[in-house]
Amino acid sequence: MKYTVITGASSGIGYEAAKLLAKQGKSLVLVARRHDELEKLRNEIKAIAPKSDVIIKAKDLSYSENVYGLYESLADLDIETWINNAGFGDSNFVKDVEVGKIENMIRLNVEALTVLSSLYVRDYHNVEGATLLNVASVVGYHIAKKGVTYSATKFFVSAYTEGLARELMNDGDKLRAKVLAPAATETGFANRAREEDDFDYSQNVEKYHTAEEMAGFLVQLLESDQVVGIVNHEDYSFELRGPIHPYM
Repeated sequence: MKYTVITGASSGIGYEAAKLLAKQGKSLVLVARRHDELEKLRNEIKAIAPKSDVIIKAKDLSYSENVYGLYESLADLDIETWINNAGFGDSNFVKDVEVGKIENMIRLNVEALTVLSSLYVRDYHNVEGATLLNVASVVGYHIAKKGVTYSATKFFVSAYTEGLARELMNDGDKLRAKVLAPAATETGFANRAREEDDFDYSQNVEKYHTAEEMAGFLVQLLESDQVVGIVNHEDYSFELRGPIHPYM
């Protein structure tokens, strides 16, 4: 049995992507901090796709030991797709940031993603059909006002994943690396970034996608031959394309 791993699966894009992939017959490993939300998702998936095996792992990936522990706990599984979706943001000027929050953000958005990507590539680089998908952001290509540090973490994700994709192709490896770059998406992201409880996208954001729409884009990217799936920040259309960053 082959599995798809999704980190950050307890809400938002990860939550909706898990349901879409389960409908396609995929078996899943769902990773997030909140065990109760993972149980809720597993029950939803079993209702719509009873043949899918669903494993849940309640792990806070901002701690290095949990990152390595997660990967080691899956050593006996055949993982055809690894989706690094876990991450969070911060909406502050650099002079106003809470440094502890920023530290955790870098650990999750950059360190955990890089370690898990590296371990997966090490083990699956020459496996036919293996795919790594990392979730960056449109602000991984355009720096956001009051989001400089968050943008920098997503610039890392986009540059790292695009570079990895080229490296794998140049070396003739079979694994494919892809990067998804959402724009504003109706999830719990804004609540954590802004330290608010009930941020209303319909009242505060001119254009945005729902989490279900972005999950659909994620699946399109997985099924395509392209490296980058990015939302056009002007008209909010979704584009599948080759790498954007220069490669020397």
